[in-house]
Amino acid sequence: MARLSLAKNAERRKKIVIVFTMWLEFCSVVNSFLSFLGTIISLHAYRPKVRSYSIDFYMKREYVRRLVHENDDTAISQLRMSRAAFFKLCEMLQHIGGLKPTRNMDIDEQVAMFLHIIAHHVKNRVISHNFKRSGETISRHFHNVLDAMVHLQDRLLRKPDPIPINSTDNRWKWFKNCLGALDGTHIKVKVPIGDKPRYRTRKGDIATNMLGVCTPDMQFVYVLPGWEGSVADGRVLRDAIRRRNGLKVPHARNVIERCFGLLKMRWGILRSPSFYSIRIYNRIIVACCLLHNYIRREMSYDPIEADADQHFETNSSLVEENPIIGIDPTDAWSHWRLDLANQMFNEWQSSRRN
Repeated sequence: MARLSLAKNAERRKKIVIVFTMWLEFCSVVNSFLSFLGTIISLHAYRPKVRSYSIDFYMKREYVRRLVHENDDTAISQLRMSRAAFFKLCEMLQHIGGLKPTRNMDIDEQVAMFLHIIAHHVKNRVISHNFKRSGETISRHFHNVLDAMVHLQDRLLRKPDPIPINSTDNRWKWFKNCLGALDGTHIKVKVPIGDKPRYRTRKGDIATNMLGVCTPDMQFVYVLPGWEGSVADGRVLRDAIRRRNGLKVPHARNVIERCFGLLKMRWGILRSPSFYSIRIYNRIIVACCLLHNYIRREMSYDPIEADADQHFETNSSLVEENPIIGIDPTDAWSHWRLDLANQMFNEWQSSRRN
């Protein structure tokens, strides 16, 4: 009987092991099936990302392509220069100014953003929307281009070239050995409340007083921004004369007024108070003058200048009313001016007789 009970227990254990083994195999099959089913479902629901670095890069450059690469009319209207002048400027900023491309932005896009901002005085969030870039990216590259632009002043500022003794120009032959025309202009700025009295002009505007000297062909040879608007022109001139390589220029007012007027028509950021600090804004003024010279050198025909000639005839608000007549006038200056006026009048009389 004992042997029979042991045999029955062994048989029962064998059956239990067989059933348990079959149960494990069944669970393994079910698990494999569920894993396979989950894989099929995940593959069916998976959608590959269409965005990639290269696609994003070209999507963000679409606005640059429309601004720069389509035609010269769009480039001049939006960036104030032709495509050829724009690409040459990019090369100068890279090789001379030290501007560098980044992983996400080429040099032409950086320069296009900078020119678009100063030409139309648009805010950071507008540029962010158009160029599909973050506000921090735009601000950083704007200052990078501004720094590179200021580094070009030795190349873009016109070298002083005195009026020759044998000059036949009816307007300039009287000013032999002089460097150009000098005047000041007010450019509106935003300053802290505590500084407003110093920057308030006689007309009540908050502005900085910029001194400029230009040649007969309206290219700047000297620019001095940064003086408060309340400062008289004579004091600004005195500061310029006392600096190293002081100035000695005549007051040929018409050409310098046209130069200032064209400068403000071309760069919208100079026509209204800027949201940049006064320190940055002074650098922007210098950059605008350098770009003014560059455009006059590189573009044989500038439609903006052509429009400005008609605008000056009907609108005199872009030029200052009171000229700089000198500082601390003396009898020698008065005699020289009177002799010059007599010479010009005598020549005019003789030309009429002939």
